[in-house]
Amino acid sequence: MKYLLMIYSAPGAFDALSEEDRAAFSADAGRHSEELAASGELVGGAALADVENSKTVRVRGGVPATTDGPFAEAKEQLAGYYMVDCEGIERATEIAAKDPAARFWAVEVRPIMDEVGMEM
Repeated sequence: MKYLLMIYSAPGAFDALSEEDRAAFSADAGRHSEELAASGELVGGAALADVENSKTVRVRGGVPATTDGPFAEAKEQLAGYYMVDCEGIERATEIAAKDPAARFWAVEVRPIMDEVGMEM
């Protein structure tokens, strides 16, 4: 089953880490990705650009409205994501717990529905 693991952090949180912590985090994140790729569980993923570069689109009454920034007012924003294909939610949660981002911020684990959504 596929799961989307979403990393949430406050804007500037990575930059607020010490140089040593940033280096350690980056090394740990690289190892984590390599382990998932080697196990065949990593489907893909990416870091996201800063929220100041984002737009949100809402259509109400057939009229689109575009605003700057992320879709919600929140302290933490979606900073990156990756998809895994693994045995179940327990394994996906275990993978998220090994992500170095979970030590500093939050990693949400959400099942991805297939075309018909039968697993929900």
